[in-house]
Amino acid sequence: QVQFVESGGGLVQPGGSLRLSCRGPRMITSVFNPLLMGWYRQVSGKGRELVASITPDRFTNYGDSVKGRFTISRDNSRKTVYLQMSDLQPEETAVYYCNALSATRQPTYDWGQGTQVTVSS
Repeated sequence: QVQFVESGGGLVQPGGSLRLSCRGPRMITSVFNPLLMGWYRQVSGKGRELVASITPDRFTNYGDSVKGRFTISRDNSRKTVYLQMSDLQPEETAVYYCNALSATRQPTYDWGQGTQVTVSS
C-alpha cells in the first residue's frame, strides 16, 4: 500500500536548489515517528538509488555523490521528510521517491508516484 506522497520537484538550472517534501498522510504519528526514512532517485532507464536516509533520532546518512550538497530532515509532527538539494547537476535529473526502510535498509511500502526533478539550462 502506498503510504507516502512526494512533492516539490520541478525544473531547475544547473547549480540550483530545490526542496522536496515527503508526507505520510495515511499514517498516524506513532507509526511514522519510529520509521527509518529514505529518499531515492531513479534516472530514466536505471534502477532506484538510495541517496539519503534519516533515523527516528535524526541521524543522517548520504550517498557519496550527494554528500555536502543534500540535506535530509524530518518533522514528525507533520509526518514529513524533506530533502534540501543544492548545486544540482544535469545528471541528477530523475524521479525522486521516498520510502521507509526496514532494518536491512530495504524499502518497506509500495512506491508512490515520486516527484520529477529536471536539471537543465
